Amino acid sequence: MSPDTSDHPRRPHWRRDAVELAALFTAVAVADTVAHLIGHGPDGPALLAVSAVVLLATAAFHAWWAHRHRRPARPPRTAGRPGGAGAPPADAPTTGVWRLRTTVRDAPGSLAALCTALASHGVDILSLQTHPLAEGTVDEFLLRVPAGLSPTEVTRAADRAGGTDHWIERADAHDLVDAPTRVLALATRTALDPAELPPALRRLLGRCTVRPHPAPVDDEGVHGTVLRLRTRDGGLLTVERPHLPFTPTEFARARALVELDGRLGPRVPEERSVLELGSGAAVTVRRASPADLAAARALHKRCSPRTLRQRYHGSSLDTDRRLPHLLHPAYGRTLAVCTASGRIVALGHLLWDGDETEVALLVEDAWQGRGIGGELLGRLVRLAEEAGCRDVHAVTGPSNTAMIAALRGLGRPLDYLADDGVLVVTAALGGPQADRSARGGSAQQETPSSSSSADSVPTRNAPGSNVSRKSTGAPDSSFS
Repeated sequence: MSPDTSDHPRRPHWRRDAVELAALFTAVAVADTVAHLIGHGPDGPALLAVSAVVLLATAAFHAWWAHRHRRPARPPRTAGRPGGAGAPPADAPTTGVWRLRTTVRDAPGSLAALCTALASHGVDILSLQTHPLAEGTVDEFLLRVPAGLSPTEVTRAADRAGGTDHWIERADAHDLVDAPTRVLALATRTALDPAELPPALRRLLGRCTVRPHPAPVDDEGVHGTVLRLRTRDGGLLTVERPHLPFTPTEFARARALVELDGRLGPRVPEERSVLELGSGAAVTVRRASPADLAAARALHKRCSPRTLRQRYHGSSLDTDRRLPHLLHPAYGRTLAVCTASGRIVALGHLLWDGDETEVALLVEDAWQGRGIGGELLGRLVRLAEEAGCRDVHAVTGPSNTAMIAALRGLGRPLDYLADDGVLVVTAALGGPQADRSARGGSAQQETPSSSSSADSVPTRNAPGSNVSRKSTGAPDSSFS
């Protein structure tokens, strides 16, 4: 391909100069002859008019000819890869983005052999993280896989290149962010709000279950598919991830996040907003903390036995024991509705229960029927979406029509499970886990001869069976 010299002036040539001079002298001679004929000839004016008509006809013919034989515009050069390849056609098959984790020998050339095997199948490596082990290294890839290439074929290619213990799952939008940026963002959210620690750990470590335990345990560290992390108050956080063992690198990242939370100490974000009620009264909605324990107990004392039964599903004798748990940021978020005098008249809880999320509400009798419960529920659901939850559930009774109506008012797909007077209503959200399930993504741990699904969405029991949902200190999430 010859170089493009359209942007550079051409060098002058003597032949071209001679042609131009000859044309100039010829034009001068013709012009002089025409002028002589017009000035001294008997038919000068007629000859001038005929010349004008011929000139106009020639110009019109030239314009018509140029328009008819116009060449199509040359497409612009692409600024991409060599060869000027443009955008793919609209009907081109789409590719998929997957996360692949495999273990290789800690030897020179092991990673190169694995990358070569993936490249031979047209797989594009978007990012790579390494997790050193005592023996070998765990390599975690973010791959763009061509259409038509199945996850099993990808893991088989990795196996032929010397990889073992493969794990592959469909990636989501959060996986496209590089690891340092993601960790810094999670650290910022945790620094601003201690209730963000469990969701931050789930986003950091992938599909896992995070549960706090008040009793201290000495064996902090990595235990296969379980991480144990000591918290600032002497308790313990356990992180479980079935089928995929944790690495020391992941433990170090999680440990740093927990230590950041511990060093910053107790804190509650200053989030306040005024809620105008239909009756003209105004209340304030804010975040609650363990410092509100006395006011929360006073709220329970003002509630009628019927309201407490609906809230705690029959038994409210141990509310004093449950309240510190409900107000602790390690177990979730709590919103309090306060009057102008500062009295709490309603509480809304968003509770982390492993990899599930529960909502629970309590509204004082005198303030029921004013829309407070529905407003609290809507705000809790938005908080759950911001935390990346795929759904929320409420445990209530079939007779609690107010709670059921508030859940229906969310405008989300609902799932009902009823058994022995207990109704579990689950509202689907738009978190990353839901996006991954909607795309048909599944996590698989594969060997060359077998594969098993591990995209473990909690199974839902059929009506008439024992309810598998477990309430986190809130057996009934209801208000009247």
